Amino acid sequence: MSGILVFGNGWIGNKFIERYPEARMSTIMIEKLSDMADVLDREEPDAVINCAGLTGSPNVDWCETHQHETMMANTWLPIMMANECHKAGVHFTHLSSGCIFYGESPDPKGWLEFDYPNPAAYYSKTKAAADLVLADLPNVAIARLRIPMDPMPSPKNSITKITSYPKVIDVKNSVTVVEDLLSVMKQLADKRAEGAFHVVNPEPLAYRDLMDWYEEIVDPNHSNDWISEEEMVKSGLTAKKRSTNILQNTRLAEYGIHMRPTEEAMKDVLKQYAENLNREKSRNPQS
Repeated sequence: MSGILVFGNGWIGNKFIERYPEARMSTIMIEKLSDMADVLDREEPDAVINCAGLTGSPNVDWCETHQHETMMANTWLPIMMANECHKAGVHFTHLSSGCIFYGESPDPKGWLEFDYPNPAAYYSKTKAAADLVLADLPNVAIARLRIPMDPMPSPKNSITKITSYPKVIDVKNSVTVVEDLLSVMKQLADKRAEGAFHVVNPEPLAYRDLMDWYEEIVDPNHSNDWISEEEMVKSGLTAKKRSTNILQNTRLAEYGIHMRPTEEAMKDVLKQYAENLNREKSRNPQS
């Protein structure tokens, strides 16, 4: 066999298979080194994409009280997988997170791919730990996404999440349009790219702009109140301060990979989101 083998039978992993049906999904639970070695021997892929990991339910606050499970899934697992891929000569792409950076960056334009992380939440610490180990390995690419935006309504979709909150933090963040993410992941694997990559659409997104576009394109009756990050923690809405940051997307161009401008991509996603939402409502008129 050959081609791409995907680990992580979750939201992003399954979207990747839908977009690229020639790729294969592994449903094997990897608990020890020999498990991964056996899968690679049997499947003989050219490349592995790891979408497995724990973000917690209903959100990353879960990870604060489930630290061992979070560490095993987000730190130990990708390091072990990369080790076995190295032995087999298989390229390894690891789906990571831009949440390893908090607040203002040393560069006024945003955090760079090789800036040292400063995580606060335990989830972010486990993702940062894996990145620090993997980033310098040959034949390994790290794809860091931020706040995934997708046209299909879903609890995992940041559009669904943000628009469901009665209070929204008044900030700018880097965001990742999922359709663009899937294309980048495929290209990183095909081109056997190496190092860390910020897989975010080029310009940061102000949540006030997002809400304006949402009301214009999806739901003119939508409304929300605004809250600061500090007020959000003090009021008990979150256990830890969230990672609010701007990432620079600089390294993808080294491999001839580009992502759409943020406003263009977001408005396209919101149009599709509105269509999908209306389709769901017509199928389930009582919901």
